[in-house]
Amino acid sequence: MKITFLGHSCFSLEINEITILIDPFISGNALAAHIDLSNLRADFILLTHAHQDHVLDVEVIAERTKSVIVSNYEIAMYYGSKGLNVKALNHGGTFKTDDFSAKYVNAIHTSSFADGTYGGEPGGFVISSKDKNLYVAGDTAVTMDMKLIPMLLKLDAAIFPIGDTFTMGVDDAIIASNLVQCSKVIGCHFNTFPPIEIDVNDAKTKFSLKDKELIILEIGEKINL
Repeated sequence: MKITFLGHSCFSLEINEITILIDPFISGNALAAHIDLSNLRADFILLTHAHQDHVLDVEVIAERTKSVIVSNYEIAMYYGSKGLNVKALNHGGTFKTDDFSAKYVNAIHTSSFADGTYGGEPGGFVISSKDKNLYVAGDTAVTMDMKLIPMLLKLDAAIFPIGDTFTMGVDDAIIASNLVQCSKVIGCHFNTFPPIEIDVNDAKTKFSLKDKELIILEIGEKINL
């Protein structure tokens, strides 16, 4: 599983020959100005919730790539009404292909589109390939429901928001890593705009003091899980 950070909470996952795009917010992010939307691949687009900083570029990418949008029922119906390919889930449901599965799990947040349309209840995804398991928490506070995940499988890494204000911050992300029993955390949802600016070095130190690894990727940087 190859993971590329595309800024804010947007990631590209490459599993075998397919590409999964998560929460595409690129054109509205000045920090990601060097990312060319027209070059992005996407066979599937996974959406955690409907806020603009997670769905801004969904339509332009989905129209070009003919990708399948996977999200909760309300979000799927919203994009389905626009003629896009969609697959609806709800909490506890799993989308399965030959290459990966994506289970939609609880998150504590809000969810609405920029036009005011209700975006359903927010969620995260537990994404599993043949030999790797990744938890994408989405925008969330710490929730005790996270303890259910290690009852199902062992995570290789977790992607957590760490910017505070609208989501959990660094200290709570450490607690969340304990709940999901995963010591390798990839940070997201930080430094995009002033309310979520953090001291990255301080964040890494806090994780290190708890014998955990906080991975902070540069926009466009790739790692292999």
